Amino acid sequence: MFANRLDPLCGLHVFLIVVSACLTFTPNQVDAADDQRPNVLFILVDDLGLHDLGVEGSTFYETPNLDALANSSMRFTQGYASCRVCSPSRASIQLGKFTARHGITQWIGAASGMDWKRDDKMLPADYLHSLPQEDVTIAEAMAEAGYTTFFAGKWHLGGEGSLPTDHGYQINVGGHHRGSPPGGFFSPYKNPEMEDGPDGESLTLRLAKETVDFMNDHRDKPFFAMLSFYTVHAPVQTEQRRWQKYQTKAQSLPSRDHRFEVDRTLPVRIVQDHPIYAGMIETMDQAVGMVVDALAEAGLDENTIVVFTGDNGGVSSGDAYSTCNLPLRGGKGRQWEGGIREPFYLRYPPITGEGMTNDVPVTHADFYPTLLDLCGLDMRPEQHVDGVSLVPLLRGQSIADRPLYWHYPHYDNQGGEPSSLYRDGDYKLIHYYEDGRNELYDLSNDPAEQNDIADQHPQRVQQMYSQLKSWLDSVGALYPEPDPRYDPQRTAAKWKRMHTTKKESLEKSHVQFLDPDWQPDPTWWGSQVVKD
Repeated sequence: MFANRLDPLCGLHVFLIVVSACLTFTPNQVDAADDQRPNVLFILVDDLGLHDLGVEGSTFYETPNLDALANSSMRFTQGYASCRVCSPSRASIQLGKFTARHGITQWIGAASGMDWKRDDKMLPADYLHSLPQEDVTIAEAMAEAGYTTFFAGKWHLGGEGSLPTDHGYQINVGGHHRGSPPGGFFSPYKNPEMEDGPDGESLTLRLAKETVDFMNDHRDKPFFAMLSFYTVHAPVQTEQRRWQKYQTKAQSLPSRDHRFEVDRTLPVRIVQDHPIYAGMIETMDQAVGMVVDALAEAGLDENTIVVFTGDNGGVSSGDAYSTCNLPLRGGKGRQWEGGIREPFYLRYPPITGEGMTNDVPVTHADFYPTLLDLCGLDMRPEQHVDGVSLVPLLRGQSIADRPLYWHYPHYDNQGGEPSSLYRDGDYKLIHYYEDGRNELYDLSNDPAEQNDIADQHPQRVQQMYSQLKSWLDSVGALYPEPDPRYDPQRTAAKWKRMHTTKKESLEKSHVQFLDPDWQPDPTWWGSQVVKD
């Protein structure tokens, strides 16, 4: 009855308020109950080097699907992994925090303290071995907002009690405590979180198919799907036809008498001509094409945010010595740019378009707030404390300058040294824990980090180190300590072996991969005959 007595002008006033609200609406102010909210497809590749893609400069590997995705995305040309090894970076993506703050600073399972027995000067610091339960992951935030959440592939953020399904993912295919595929890249997979396929089925393509099936099954409501490939991590395996394709292609390259050069600790690969690894890259590219094409076929591509990145640099030393990251120095496990620079693409058709690039330094921790922002969800600044939304950059605007931090108080299989990094503008400081020295590089003039200018800028070095140490202490960072068992003569003998006997062995074995009569490991189930 009261409503019937409203003055007509009052009703007009309410109408105008509603119209005004609609006119000021932006894509980031979406009703949390609206099923037209954007979907999210997050694609993460293990051990992918920045220059492993054609769009990023590779002329040996072939990645047409990823090149197309990059060229239709915002391509961040200074995108950084949060760490030089896998688990810490993966935790930063899930939590929106730098590694020293969340506490997972090493790949989970590596030894620390007195359990470290490799003739090194320091005892690696301890670290968390699973995602902290008190943190809210990006998946939990999306699930709380009504998204259906899905995970496929490599997890490596804890085992029982800390699996994807314990951290917000409602569906998990293949994610468990291991960092490499226990059965290799062909079925039977020996994976406790997924069923085997027929002998010889590709793990990489299987994970893509599982993701496609999930997206098709949940196309009517918003979803958050994370496709986290085990590839291109070791073991390095491919099908015979792909190996043969790149073995033939390698014959057209200039001949060379060596493929490795020693950089301080270990031999480092200096050429991209590994035919088995090239086959893995091609399979991964095919898998990415499958899931991206499926979005278009389902009519979901215009309303789906696609993220693509890697967890750390390419393996140029240690493990399989499989790729070359030049002109960037180093690779996985190492403190230079080759260990932390990554492909970093974000596609959302309403605001991204062909050929968009941005050279602002960005990191894995930024994905969390960026995705919340794009999906119109409430920000969680107490959680993604080290990340910032990149939406202003997507819109051609700017974000505030900020320092970036990396903390790796450990050794690894790739010859990296315990150190922390601090980037401020174009300057990058590396602080080494073995002897307390600092290196300083001007990345604007020396992106290959060949010229340490610390001696030329002592005041800048002191200021940057003080800032780095202050921040590390403020977040409770743990540090390595001297190893009382350290024997410098034994350590020197180890490095001598690496620089001579190991390098010679590598040269011989990697030449063999290019031999027309080379045969794969017989445990590669069906690798001689597997079909796409």
